[in-house]
Amino acid sequence: MSQQLKRWESPRREGRNDKGKGGSARQRQKLKQLKGLRQKLKRQADQPETKRGESASSFPSFAFPNPSDSDRLLQDSIKS
Repeated sequence: MSQQLKRWESPRREGRNDKGKGGSARQRQKLKQLKGLRQKLKRQADQPETKRGESASSFPSFAFPNPSDSDRLLQDSIKS
């Protein structure tokens, strides 16, 4: 049994606290989060490349094994 609406009325949702205040607290949270991310990105852009945990050389460490290890392996293979 739905209620008849007048032509100037619009349908309303049932239940309490449906309208709220437009989510202003959520909007503030998002603005604060974005501001923090922007500042973090700016700080990272200001730092030189080597301070971000990258090595100064452009080659990865596994490309050139430790020479003492290879010498030891070579000597072990010769002895056997």
